Amino acid sequence: GTPSQPRYFGVCSQIIKHLSPKVPTLGVCLGHQGIIWTFGGKIVRAGRVMHGKTSPVWHDGRGVFKGVENPIQATRYHSLVAERASLPRCLAVTAVSLDDGEIMGVRHVEYPIEGVQFHPESILTRGGKQMVKNFLDWW
Repeated sequence: GTPSQPRYFGVCSQIIKHLSPKVPTLGVCLGHQGIIWTFGGKIVRAGRVMHGKTSPVWHDGRGVFKGVENPIQATRYHSLVAERASLPRCLAVTAVSLDDGEIMGVRHVEYPIEGVQFHPESILTRGGKQMVKNFLDWW
């Protein structure tokens, strides 16, 4: 699915707009794409389909990435990605795949919102438990 289609994303865009400025939000995969789309970015076809594949991912060591090795090995399940040229200024890139340069993480510059294109909950993602713990510590 894609966040630009209501049948796939439902009311999630409205939730991001109205609750996320006050409530910490972590978007994973489609949720990450939804954050980007909600704030004005475009979601496009990836250069290659990444279903169940791992990639080395560089990150900025902040937010959900605090205390996580760098780079990490991240598990990817997607065929869509953020279009870098359309990324809104309110979102900072926090992680990038080292094998294809795709955006793997964003953070809102003002609100407690982060998104990751990969799956931290996957057993193959190194440091995933720490990422989830870091997010829960925001509460």
